[in-house]
Amino acid sequence: MNKKIWDIYAPIYEKAMRGDRMAYGLMYERIPRVIQGMDVLEVATGPGLLAKHVAHAAHKMIATDYSDGMIREAKKGNYPENLHFEVADAEHLPYEDKSFDAVIIANALHIVPNPEKALREIDRVLKDDGLLIAPNFVNHKKGAVSAVWSKILSIAGVQFEHQWNTAEYKTFLESNGWAVVRIEEMPARITLAYAECVKQKKR
Repeated sequence: MNKKIWDIYAPIYEKAMRGDRMAYGLMYERIPRVIQGMDVLEVATGPGLLAKHVAHAAHKMIATDYSDGMIREAKKGNYPENLHFEVADAEHLPYEDKSFDAVIIANALHIVPNPEKALREIDRVLKDDGLLIAPNFVNHKKGAVSAVWSKILSIAGVQFEHQWNTAEYKTFLESNGWAVVRIEEMPARITLAYAECVKQKKR
């Protein structure tokens, strides 16, 4: 995706996401419980909404996005002192191997041209016993509201490179080396499949 689109979209992204308060509220409640005391990386943080709501539970958290505009927006306002925002590309993360206890990538794998490469980078920086939290939009055109919202995003320049239903998304994660330990659908304008994964054990 064109990086300039996200730089332009950054100032209004938070307002656009307000319609999905219920789904995000469920994540704000769930994620702090599972990252308690951990060193956490978020990939594709956007304007930092999720990070600002969950970082208080972590030991420390770095939230990244490849859009400079998104990171500028993320740095605005108040947020926990243990949270740091940085510009970084999901496919070329500037962190050492096995640096984090948990990695979060929310609503991004479907718009990344090469999500397999992003998952390999996540695997590299995540500790062997670490946790991947990967909620993602699914069923993009199922239902009138979802279809309309998908069309609006497309007109705005936000292209869905990949489209899965929940079962297909689970299979995609598993085919890329992840054992899905929890997956559930959360109601939103475009259905959200909330997934928690660990690395598959090598035989």
